[in-house]
Amino acid sequence: MRVVIAEDNVLLSAGIELLLASKGIEVAEVAADGQGFVAAVRRHRPDATIVDVRLPPAFRDEGVRAALQARRCLPRLPVLVLSQYVERIYARELLSDGGGSVGYLLKDRVARISEFVMALRAVAAGGTVMDPEVVEQLISGRDRLVDTLTAREREVLALMAQGHANAVIARQLVITENAVHKHVGNVFTKLGLPPDEGGHRRVLAVLAYLDSER
Repeated sequence: MRVVIAEDNVLLSAGIELLLASKGIEVAEVAADGQGFVAAVRRHRPDATIVDVRLPPAFRDEGVRAALQARRCLPRLPVLVLSQYVERIYARELLSDGGGSVGYLLKDRVARISEFVMALRAVAAGGTVMDPEVVEQLISGRDRLVDTLTAREREVLALMAQGHANAVIARQLVITENAVHKHVGNVFTKLGLPPDEGGHRRVLAVLAYLDSER
């Protein structure tokens, strides 16, 4: 596996590079800023990437914005965000395309090297790996609102969590697609997901459901 890293902390990036090398993972390039990261991705077309949220020059959300730009250049580019912070808007956008190959881990909560490497390999294989703290911040208490759903709405949400489109849900529940559309709309309303959240709503609804099932 070959990876590209976006991390401005030289000691941290060197440590990650040594760690990955010990596991047989090659670091093709380390970029210190967002533009350098996107350029490196285009050059190397890596199997996976590791990205810090806050990079020069402003140390706000440059890293995750660069990850989104890189995924527009290379659709479904595996991105593992490794940061001290949860950047909620862009984290939601990373998840919202439904393509998988996304991870979001908090640096302070990575307890074992094996878990980190396992998460990277899972993301490279097309999976989604989320730190529970990240999930909690993304859903903003919406897990408790899942209890307000009717039995049918919860069935629809459970099938959404399995990745099914409305047409498939309709066939499995033996109801019309229009009925599914109505139930999905009710789910969004009850979970407090207004229309202006657009494509993010389905992802956030699923996150709320998964958190309520833990």
